Amino acid sequence: MNPTNNCANCPAHNKANLVKLGLNLENIDYVITMAGNPNTGKSTVFNNLTGLRQHTGNWPGKTVSRAEGGFTYNEKNYKVVDLPGTYSLLSTSTDEEVARDFILFGRPDVTVIVVDATRLERNLNLVLQILELTDRAVLCVNLMDEAKRNNLEIDIRTLSKELGVPVIPASARSKQGMDELLQAIEEVASGKYICKPPKIKSRSKKLNQAIESLSAKILEIYPELPNVNWVAIRMLEGDNSIIEAVRSGEIGNLHEEDLDIQN
Repeated sequence: MNPTNNCANCPAHNKANLVKLGLNLENIDYVITMAGNPNTGKSTVFNNLTGLRQHTGNWPGKTVSRAEGGFTYNEKNYKVVDLPGTYSLLSTSTDEEVARDFILFGRPDVTVIVVDATRLERNLNLVLQILELTDRAVLCVNLMDEAKRNNLEIDIRTLSKELGVPVIPASARSKQGMDELLQAIEEVASGKYICKPPKIKSRSKKLNQAIESLSAKILEIYPELPNVNWVAIRMLEGDNSIIEAVRSGEIGNLHEEDLDIQN
């Protein structure tokens, strides 16, 4: 899932699709999104990053609330969108669909995944699903203070190596780790840090052949589509929202903004 944008320092987000989702991107350099399970402290991290520069509303056509904010770091302006807390991106609920579609269609420059250090194994399910969608992510291991109280130790360096993304230990309630998180966000957003999430290798030969065949057909229609294997997998699983996006041509808008940036 290498970025389709050849300019390492250019924003990766899809401006056209984000505007459709109601975002005002005037004077914005990078778009960041916050994802994570409920009760991981994601909102506290969001509040630390954005301070008073935030407001709430609803997603277009949805009753799901959306929090937006912003911050400036090293003379760059960042828009931050806090996604609904979810346990997966399998689109079995409106919250999951909103989170999944924002990452897939909006293509934020960085997805900050907030996990609970005391429930890391449980949280990794969502982490791996997000890394199937994007290779521009930072993992924030929050509640490290709680993990310490429970005598839990986390090998941050090994976790980062295994996931292929920056991993930042944090205790958001006391604002510990926020400076390091900002630095990691900047490095991924600007292309200084190239994330390399692991590829799934446990699929059967028959399934891989089906994915390859469908991916090839999709690319005939949308030759610049990123994440084509993921789209093919969701179609094979009968994900109606993805099937409709392919049929309607909505999914083809994923790359248009990249072309505009390069031109």
